[in-house]
Amino acid sequence: METISISKTTLLKLYYEMLKIRKFQLKVEAEYHKDEMKTPLHLCIGQEAAAAGVCMNLKKTDYVFSSHRGHGHFLAKGGSLKKLAAELHCKETGCSRGRGGSMHLIAAEVSHMGSSAIVGGSIPIATGAALSSVLKKDGRVSVVFFGDAATEEGVFFESMNFAALKKLPVVYVCENNFYSVCSHQSAREANLDISMRAKAFDIPSYQIDASDVCQVYLKSKQAIDYAREGRGPVLLECRAYRFRAHAGAGDSHRDAYRKPDEWKEWIKKDPVKNLKNRLVREKILTKVKIDKVTKAIDKEIKEAFKFAQESPLPDKKDLEKYLFS
Repeated sequence: METISISKTTLLKLYYEMLKIRKFQLKVEAEYHKDEMKTPLHLCIGQEAAAAGVCMNLKKTDYVFSSHRGHGHFLAKGGSLKKLAAELHCKETGCSRGRGGSMHLIAAEVSHMGSSAIVGGSIPIATGAALSSVLKKDGRVSVVFFGDAATEEGVFFESMNFAALKKLPVVYVCENNFYSVCSHQSAREANLDISMRAKAFDIPSYQIDASDVCQVYLKSKQAIDYAREGRGPVLLECRAYRFRAHAGAGDSHRDAYRKPDEWKEWIKKDPVKNLKNRLVREKILTKVKIDKVTKAIDKEIKEAFKFAQESPLPDKKDLEKYLFS
């Protein structure tokens, strides 16, 4: 793992962001059975490094567009933990006023411009946002996160072609967790190297082991700098692993569709634990610091859930509010 170009301060920030995303997901999972969160749920446990590593390199004004599995992207870009918890509880104080739920998150105040339940749906929108940045000369970079199944959509290729043609400042981040619901990538795709698909458009691309946040951070910095310099788009294939089911809490049918022992092997590469262990080995983190960070995050999450549970539901008279006809 490369850490030479990463300061101790940045490494600690990466650990904090990943741990916050992980612990929030675990809290959501633990509470989901109470049926107070009236929304479909797609957890990103195991994929925290892609969100934290990429977003750490972005400015507040840089755009992020996300997918249905977007809690990590929302938090890593600086979205409010309280507003996220409230949105999952469908409360008026949520980031989408309780009307979007888990798959439709937005935090325009930090340039997280929304997530979509449509597979690949955010890819052309991010490409369009990058075009607007070129026309306005505002220096912004657009980053769009999507899963491996989104690369099977025609719009993925159409967007890359247009972005390459116009040299747009957009970074396409594929979080390849190898599964579309319960269907393994090998059952769906003839070529399993998603990064090479950018070569058809002469777009630089990198395949990254996203169990290592240091790799993600360094390669995404390179990609974001390249795009910001006006040289065009970049594709990052971040190979992570989805520790839970496609949707909901847990993964009760794991052994029915996952390859034997596959899950166990990936658990050994847990990105959060691996970074913590490295920081301890390098004496950047001590047990006292770990306890302090953990308690601070636990307190923040507890307050976020309390805020969500005490917040009001949308008023029935506002049923048609925010609708366009």
